Amino acid sequence: MTKTDKRDRANLFRARLARAMEDRSASQSALARSVGVDRSTISQLLSGDGARLPNAQVVAECAAALGVSADWLLGLSDRPEQATDLLAASMEMSEAPRALIDETIFAWHREAAGYKIRHVPARLPDMLKTSAMLRWEYTPHLGKTTDQAIGASSDRLDLLRHAPSDYEIALPLFEFDSFIRGEGYYQGLPDPVRRAQIDRFLELHDQLYPTLRIFLFDARRLLSAPVTVFGPLMAVLYIGQHYLAFRDTERVRAFTRHFDLLVREAHVSAREIPDYIEEKVRETG
Repeated sequence: MTKTDKRDRANLFRARLARAMEDRSASQSALARSVGVDRSTISQLLSGDGARLPNAQVVAECAAALGVSADWLLGLSDRPEQATDLLAASMEMSEAPRALIDETIFAWHREAAGYKIRHVPARLPDMLKTSAMLRWEYTPHLGKTTDQAIGASSDRLDLLRHAPSDYEIALPLFEFDSFIRGEGYYQGLPDPVRRAQIDRFLELHDQLYPTLRIFLFDARRLLSAPVTVFGPLMAVLYIGQHYLAFRDTERVRAFTRHFDLLVREAHVSAREIPDYIEEKVRETG
């Protein structure tokens, strides 16, 4: 860390206070009223040449009145925004349709072209499903717009085929096994549709591996919410009706470390997926 001389810091405070007042068109009298001090106090803050800084209360009140951060006024940060504004800029919320038929998700994929994309889906990934599987899953609640969901799934697969990005998918072991056996969420899935979907997984693995890598983790040991990490750019958390998109570096890194742990501790590696599928198919008949 670089240690700043007290006089230099005091000079920087005065310069930034004057700049913030100019940006807000705030007079000395108006700022004094907001802070709760005499006008002469504000005048001294602006015109003094000593090394002393005002007390913390005065700095905080000035920052609040002018809509900047106290850290910025004191030269501890180069960002004038307040913490709440920084948080708002680093996170956005958007609606998440039941099927991924909106442009938002495509825009994020295009923005991350060339970066590794890490994905923990809520269910089996839509872009890897057959049309028959998508119709069984989405027709009950999407009705006529099911075709849009199928088209969106196809578009995402085409994006995966042609984009210069690696794509890693981590799935809970129980989710995949439930599908293979036609249990739980997949109960009632017609046997021909299920078998065609199994063949589809094997086909796509042959076509796209190692660009596409699927891992199965044991949810009894590790848990994960549905999340997608778009390289170093952003991490998107799926909460059912909305996406929460984080763009600040620390949160993106945290989500990346979480995903990489799922991969390291995977019960079935990407290379083992075909053998695992065939073994489970034999077990279920």
